[in-house]
Amino acid sequence: MPSNGSKALKLQFGLINHENRYLTAEAFGFKVNASASGLKKKQIWTLEQDERDGQVVFLRSHLGRYLASDKDGKVSCEAETKENDCRFLIVAQSDGRWALQSEPYLRFFGGSDDYLSCFAQTIGEAELWAVHLALHPQANLLSVARKRYAHLAAPEGEIAVDSNIPWGVDALLTLVYMNGKYCLKTSDSRFLSNDGKLSNESGRGTGYTLELKSGKLAFKDYEGKYLTPMGPTGTLRSGRCSKPGKDELFDLEESHPQVVFQSANNRFVSIRQGVSVLANQDDETDMETFQMEIDKDSKKCTFRTNEGNYWTLVAHGGIQSTATEVGANTMFDIVWLGRRVALRASNGKYICTKKNGQLAAVSDSVGEYKPDCTHKSDIASHASLNLHCIVFSSGEDEQLVLKLINRPMLILRGENGYVCNHKNSNILDANRSVYDIFTLDFNDGAYHIKGVGGKFWYVSNSSLVCSDGDTPEDFCFEFLEHGRIAIRAKNGKYLRGDQGGNLKGDGETADSSSLWEY
Repeated sequence: MPSNGSKALKLQFGLINHENRYLTAEAFGFKVNASASGLKKKQIWTLEQDERDGQVVFLRSHLGRYLASDKDGKVSCEAETKENDCRFLIVAQSDGRWALQSEPYLRFFGGSDDYLSCFAQTIGEAELWAVHLALHPQANLLSVARKRYAHLAAPEGEIAVDSNIPWGVDALLTLVYMNGKYCLKTSDSRFLSNDGKLSNESGRGTGYTLELKSGKLAFKDYEGKYLTPMGPTGTLRSGRCSKPGKDELFDLEESHPQVVFQSANNRFVSIRQGVSVLANQDDETDMETFQMEIDKDSKKCTFRTNEGNYWTLVAHGGIQSTATEVGANTMFDIVWLGRRVALRASNGKYICTKKNGQLAAVSDSVGEYKPDCTHKSDIASHASLNLHCIVFSSGEDEQLVLKLINRPMLILRGENGYVCNHKNSNILDANRSVYDIFTLDFNDGAYHIKGVGGKFWYVSNSSLVCSDGDTPEDFCFEFLEHGRIAIRAKNGKYLRGDQGGNLKGDGETADSSSLWEY
C-alpha cells in the first residue's frame, strides 16, 4: 500500500474555447468572459465533485465563487455556495475537449468574449472547451487500481508502476502541455510513447488527452486507447480498452523534496546501520535519502525515510528513525546558512555530529565549541565525565550540506505566473502562462541553474536575472514553506518577480513575490 503521506492534488485548470481564449472570472462584478490569451490567476478554475452524485461537478473561480447558469441560460459567477444552478455535467469528447452541461436545465455552456451563455441544446464548436491543467507540472503518478507509484525503470528504459513509495529522482514525472495534449516526461528528459518505450523527442505517439472520471485522470492516446500498467512490473503503456476503467485511472500527487545531508566529517547521513541516524556513509543510496515535509502552519519540517518512518528526538538528544507518526519530537526547524544548514530539534538544541558520526541535538548554538563524548556514556551527563572523555569540536559540527536530489529539472511558478525566457532578450520573465524547463547542477551547497543551450543564470548589474551566462553562478535554495522555495543570489538578495513581470535578484526578504513553487 502507498504510504507517502500525500493527498491527490486538487484539479485546477484553465478552459480554452474554440477561439483559443481562456474562461476568465473577473473580480469586478463577478462577471465571466472568454477573452484572455494566457493562463494566469483569473483563468484558474478548481473542480469540485458533488459528494452524493459523482457525475455532478462544480467550477470554483480564484475568488472562491461558483460558476452558475439560470433557466434562461444567463451565466454568472458570484454564488458563494454550491447552489442548484451551479451543478454541471462534463460531457467528454473524443478529442479530449469538454462540453459543460447544466445539470438542472440540460443546456450547454459556450460562447466567446463577453458573450457567454448556457442555452445551447446541442454541442457545437462554441460549446467545446480544451482543458489546460494549472497544477505545477511536476508530480508523482499513482495507479488507482494497483495502488503503486510510477517511476523510471533503468536499464529497461520504461516507466514501471510498482513502487510503494515514490522515492528518488526516478519517481518524478513532468506533464508537458503541447498543442492541447500532454506528454509525460521522465527525470532523464525522455517522453513516454504509447507503446511503452521512451523517446528523446515528442511526437504523435507521446501526446495524450486528459479525461476525468470520478475525480481521477485517464490518459488517452491518438488511437483512442488509454495508458494502463501492464505485466508484473506495471509497464506503463496503452492497453486495449477504448473506455477508461479502474485500471486506466490515476491520481497526481505532490512531489515532496527529497534530499541528502553531508555532515562536517564529509560523510552522508544514513539509516543504513539501523534505527540510529548516523553520518557515516560515503555514497548516496535510498538509505541516505530523506523526504522533507514542511508543515503548512508551523513551517517546521519532518524527515521521512524510504521505509516510511520519521526522524525523531529521543532521550538525551539522540536522533533515531523510529517514529511512525508526526509529533512534536519529529518536527525540526531549519536554519539557513547560505551553503549550509543547521537543524534545531524540539528540545531547542541544534543537531551536531559526534566523532563517531552519531547525530545528537545537544548544541545551544551553531558553531559553538562543546564537549563531545565518544564513549557510551550519556551525553546529557557530560559535566560529570572525566576530562579524558571530552573532545572539543571544530566549531562546524552543527553545519550540514543539504542537497536536493529529485529536481534535476526545475520549473518555477510565482504569484504572477511561470518563469520563462523572454522572447527577444536574455532576461527572464516571471509572469508567463507557459514555462521553460531549466536544469540544476549542485555545487557544494549551492546550485547552478542552466537553460537553453547550456547557458547559465546570473544576476546582472541592474539586478535583472539573465539566462545567457558562459560561467556558472551560485544560487542558494531555502525551503521555507510547504511546496515553495526562496532562491538567494550570490549578492545575498532573493529572486523575485517585480510588477513588470521581470525576474530580479534584489529581494530583501522572502515575501510572496520571492516564494516559488518548484
